[in-house]
Amino acid sequence: MLDDIAQAVLARDEVAKYLRGSLGERGEQARERVYAYLEELRTTQRPSIYRALQHPLYPILRKIERHHENLQHVTQAVRSHRLVYASNHKSHTDYLVEPLVLDDNEVRPPLIAAGINLFGGPLGLIHKHVTGAIPIRRNTKDPAYLITLKAYVAEILKRHDIFFYPEGGRSYSGELKPAKTGLLHAALQAECPDLVIVPVAIAYDLVLEDHILARQGTKKRQRPFSREVAEMVRYAVGYRSRAFVTFGAPISVAGYDPNSRTEVLELGRLVRQRIGDQVKVLPTALFAAAMRPSITRRDLEQRIDRMLGELAARHANLAVSSGRQAVEEAAESLETRGIVVLEKGRFRVRERNVLKFYGRSIEHLLVTPGRTH
Repeated sequence: MLDDIAQAVLARDEVAKYLRGSLGERGEQARERVYAYLEELRTTQRPSIYRALQHPLYPILRKIERHHENLQHVTQAVRSHRLVYASNHKSHTDYLVEPLVLDDNEVRPPLIAAGINLFGGPLGLIHKHVTGAIPIRRNTKDPAYLITLKAYVAEILKRHDIFFYPEGGRSYSGELKPAKTGLLHAALQAECPDLVIVPVAIAYDLVLEDHILARQGTKKRQRPFSREVAEMVRYAVGYRSRAFVTFGAPISVAGYDPNSRTEVLELGRLVRQRIGDQVKVLPTALFAAAMRPSITRRDLEQRIDRMLGELAARHANLAVSSGRQAVEEAAESLETRGIVVLEKGRFRVRERNVLKFYGRSIEHLLVTPGRTH
């Protein structure tokens, strides 16, 4: 049984053209492929049950202190616009923290575009039938899938807001990655006259899976989500962090041609820039970016002060005003996490890759980024 959205997808010109054999497949074979992908993409959101999920997730959520900035951009836009939220992607906890910030403030809940690897087992059932998450096959080149996905997202946007991560997946290196434009293209294809994109930046003092991500450096293969959860539980011992969710001014998509590859890429670069500009610059990132293999506290504070001067000139979203404050607020948590150690009055690096992971998170804001070791 096809629901209203599936029927609307099948009626779209690009899907009908594919079913007529424009890309080689036609007839029953093409229709079966599109139907199968529509069934995979179908999702249901039950906000009241989603709110109740906060209780079993409390052991994780209580470790993350949620802060939001510039929420007025959302509360004003949501009154008269359809919203596409575009965020950087730091952690699996993003899926929990960012929607809950909206829910805490009674903003209508968006559907979430999430990697299909998150849809196995009981968690997959929750995503499909409660949170309203849309499973995304990130690296497929199958034209039947890409056509169906973009048509599905375009039709969903006529009924719901959407939250997605333009980087595609978490940043394994810590840096802000280039934006992928597939879902932006789909949003433009929706041809919603009131559509705007809200850039969102999330930043943590400490990322729950920092050691896991930094050890890999780059994503070489998709690992089972159950294994990732087991590793995250290990690193959750003693873990506490703040999460800052910063909302930017909405970006109008009026005038962008969905049929122009150049204009879609231009929009993707603009969205990435806006996200990057509003990332909260936290003490741990400053400490990591200024750190040397071995350094005195005084020298570290002076290096951070120079960075802060450069960042302030660029109107960065700063969480501290001095190197002394940054070191005071970051040192203990980085030591407890086993990333640095203080010995005989000098900070020394214990986990070089993890330190670089944090330092790179603000590298896009620095003209002359520090070399972490």
